[in-house]
Amino acid sequence: MVTGGVKTVGIDLGSANTLIYVQNKGIVLREPSVVSIDTNDGSLVAVGKEAKAMIGKNPKNIQVIRPLRDGVIADFDITRIMIKHFLRSVLNNFSIRSPWVIISIPYGITDIERRAVMEAAQQSGAKKTLLIEEPLAAAIGAGLSVEEPSGHMIVNIGAGTSEIAVISLGGIVTAASLKAAGDALDMAIYNHLKKTYRVEIGLITAENFKIQFGDAYNASEETAHIRGIDLKTGLPIAKEVSLREINSVIQDTLRDLILAIRKVFENTPPQLASDIIEKGIVLTGGGANLKNLDKYISSKVKLAVVIPPEPEDCVALGTGKITKNTKILTRISLMGYQNFP
Repeated sequence: MVTGGVKTVGIDLGSANTLIYVQNKGIVLREPSVVSIDTNDGSLVAVGKEAKAMIGKNPKNIQVIRPLRDGVIADFDITRIMIKHFLRSVLNNFSIRSPWVIISIPYGITDIERRAVMEAAQQSGAKKTLLIEEPLAAAIGAGLSVEEPSGHMIVNIGAGTSEIAVISLGGIVTAASLKAAGDALDMAIYNHLKKTYRVEIGLITAENFKIQFGDAYNASEETAHIRGIDLKTGLPIAKEVSLREINSVIQDTLRDLILAIRKVFENTPPQLASDIIEKGIVLTGGGANLKNLDKYISSKVKLAVVIPPEPEDCVALGTGKITKNTKILTRISLMGYQNFP
């Protein structure tokens, strides 16, 4: 158990962003999970915001990498570099030595990926490391009493994956993970504009368009302009786009998410299902900020949907809260999520 003056640091290791929580300080780092490398000598050029700003603008010798894709570690070495960079920065800024580090990991992560994450934390100065699966961390961060013998359904929508889980007695009873998440929505908008309007945009532009105009429930009759490259002429163009079409693209992409929620609910033991019917679904992750997503999910699965304040912070907050609750920490240890060197 965490005792005395030992500091704890929580890390939400996301496909789009990495958040770090420090005990008694809150969330102290929020950076894009992006790294840029000079391919000439393999040296590190930038990490986080500076690296993300290079996407689509980098010369040939600068490679911009998102080491976590679709909820899995696509590049182990770069992931280690990124974790070490962020963690050492925080430890130095707050003069923390030999902390306990709690890192959220995607549901169903492989043993090899677990070890890569742990090694990065150890090499950065962590005294001990605890891995917790994202849905459980999100539920704790959302304020759910997960250690009680009562069912909670959490839908955590990140950039790379959406994870649906039913939680009771401090553990995951049944769950599913799929790629119908933020990145998939961006790609769907990108592909639609390219196919229908013959306009090519960057994925960051697609993401910004989704944030500004995306709506999962209401089919707007309005239009919006988006800037890109006209594929017929190769010249810049500002194209008027139907928001009703974008709404349809979003809903088509979310179809697998709805099917997964229904499947997880069907696999839930009856007594826990009864609890969920009473309490509804808790929606967390950055994807929860998509306009009217709660209304859309509720209309399709016939359950109430609740979004906590700052849903994108729930996983990071969960990693921070977990050491304050002896019952939760003990149950997770017994379930084998504890991985100490």
